[in-house]
Amino acid sequence: MASANLKDELDCSICLDTYTDPVMLRCGHNFCQVCIDQFLDTQDQSGVYSCPECRLQFLERPVLMRDFALHNIVRNYLHTVSGQEITGICCTYCVDSPVPAVKSCLLCEASLCDKHLKVHSKSPEHVLCDPSAILEKRKCSVHKKVLEYYCTEDAANICVSCSLAGEHRGHRVEKLDEASEKKKEKLRNVLQKLTRKREETEERVQRLEDCWIKSQEKASREAERVTALFTDLRRRLDDLEKKVLSEISRQEEQRSLSLSDLIQKLEIKKAELSMKMRHIEELCNRTDPLTVLQDPDTGDLCDPEEEGGDEDTGGHDRQRHDVDDRDVAVISDTLHTLYDIISDIRSGIYVAAPTDILLDVNTAANNLHISDDLKTATWTQESQNRPETAERFQYNQERKA
Repeated sequence: MASANLKDELDCSICLDTYTDPVMLRCGHNFCQVCIDQFLDTQDQSGVYSCPECRLQFLERPVLMRDFALHNIVRNYLHTVSGQEITGICCTYCVDSPVPAVKSCLLCEASLCDKHLKVHSKSPEHVLCDPSAILEKRKCSVHKKVLEYYCTEDAANICVSCSLAGEHRGHRVEKLDEASEKKKEKLRNVLQKLTRKREETEERVQRLEDCWIKSQEKASREAERVTALFTDLRRRLDDLEKKVLSEISRQEEQRSLSLSDLIQKLEIKKAELSMKMRHIEELCNRTDPLTVLQDPDTGDLCDPEEEGGDEDTGGHDRQRHDVDDRDVAVISDTLHTLYDIISDIRSGIYVAAPTDILLDVNTAANNLHISDDLKTATWTQESQNRPETAERFQYNQERKA
């Protein structure tokens, strides 16, 4: 972490790389000498010079001052990092400082950089290969010679001595390049099959993803449809509740008025009967028979049973009976409407009619509105006034044409 932070401090803000021959402007900011020279050259035409870091302007082209302290810090840092970061194959002959190798010689068992590779022997016995840290793996463990052949019977890399006088004598052998090409060809065939299987798998994944998306879209549509159905259900139930409560209130008000009127009439009749009773009691208490017989108010007296008291009571009972009958009719109508609503919701949720099926207007109930394309049925409170037929349903139903 400390090394990374130090590297950030040693980077030029123009080239974004470690300082090369760092110089400093009067404002105190450092840059590579080549970078700041090129930057100031672009400002020569305008005659206005500024620092790329803080934008401080100078009347004349600023003089570049070499920062010796920063130069020494950069040099020591690069030397330290070069020793830490070169972890690959280094040149065997560069002993002063590690230099990456570009080739390794199997005969010399050494790795070479570009400089030493130019002066290396070009004779055939000096076999060059890619840089390798363990060159022993490229030599025969028995004869200590370079592995040049491949035994197809034992599937092993062998040298010349193994093929001529060793345990692989008489076996079918191939050069390493030929055997490598054959193996590469087999690997290419395997790669082609694997590529084809991967493409088939990708197609299956794509189909499943498409199916998943369609399933989600379908579920979303179903959720919206069910939400709309239950919204309509709540609205219709609210309307039905208001209708029933209004009807109950109306009937109660009508009944109250009827009962109030009847009570008033009976109170008047009760008062008349009380007056007659008092007058009769007075007559019954008199001792003069002539006075009793000559009383003019008792001439039309008759039996109370004959005055129609039963008719008054019967009229009251009939009125009460009519009110009760109206209450029963409202409840029955409410239950019938609830049954229709439940039937509509059940058919709306569980019946998904295909788009290619048409509805039959001749069998649809009068409270169903059929669309012009004969594909949609909507419940309505208004009767459609269709002529009655033997096939027409009485409730919210219709037949597919």
